Amino acid sequence: MESVLDSVQPPIGKPKWLRVKLPTGQKYSELRGLVDKYKLNTICTSGSCPNMGECWGEGTATFMILGNICTRSCGFCGVKTGRPETVDWDEPEKVARSIKIMNIKHAVITSVDRDDIKDMGSIIWYETILAIRRMNPETTLETLIPDFQGVERNIDRIIAANPEVVSHNMETVRRLTREVRIQAKYDRSLEVLRYLKEKGIRRTKSGIMLGLGETEEEVIQTMKDLRSVNVDIVTIGQYLQPSKKHLPVKEFITPDQFKKYEDIGKELGFRHVESGALVRSSYHAQKHIL
Repeated sequence: MESVLDSVQPPIGKPKWLRVKLPTGQKYSELRGLVDKYKLNTICTSGSCPNMGECWGEGTATFMILGNICTRSCGFCGVKTGRPETVDWDEPEKVARSIKIMNIKHAVITSVDRDDIKDMGSIIWYETILAIRRMNPETTLETLIPDFQGVERNIDRIIAANPEVVSHNMETVRRLTREVRIQAKYDRSLEVLRYLKEKGIRRTKSGIMLGLGETEEEVIQTMKDLRSVNVDIVTIGQYLQPSKKHLPVKEFITPDQFKKYEDIGKELGFRHVESGALVRSSYHAQKHIL
């Protein structure tokens, strides 16, 4: 099996369709001011998301909980790997307060993996959702969760909190999972998504990155696998290398190819398909509750 690391090659120049416009607009300026003033922690800013201006203009923002150090070492991800800090039990209230200050209409919550603690962070997840509900009763929620190693009692806490959308990303195709996600398993992620739907989550969602060496057939098969467990929403975007230490970009996918995947996804029966070079997990998230 060919490895995505087998061939060392010079970096591929970014094509013109990957040029990002600087975020603008009154709503963006207001929220940026609040984030800076109150030192609020959003993935939008810390991850330099290309869609920040658009999402903030729609009243959507993404927050990461459970610290900024992950116990896993995925080959695509720019988050630091190592020994995480102690869990902050005040974090649920802090996140809920940030959402209130920013007057967010639709919040996306995500986290690092916390394989270092018994509940894998699921209790903080549960408490955060409840705190947001208490302080922001009109705000809708999407939770982009880790796999919790497939442990059902941990997933059950998310289900009990009942966010409008629960997302868990496949990230890549089956063949590349071992190298791209390392400690994750393709079938375990599918099982998490199946379990969520089976236990009553109204909208389930997943995302994949392209440009790591996958074939068109593999991408289509991944979409079919997601539909086989009744996933409602899929996001498909271009992988961009966070640093020289991370996996190289093998290919920049053309806009026409992204459009082809969008059309195939709709034919397969997904309720929403977001497919494009700059698409990220939370892109157009506010529309996915419909």
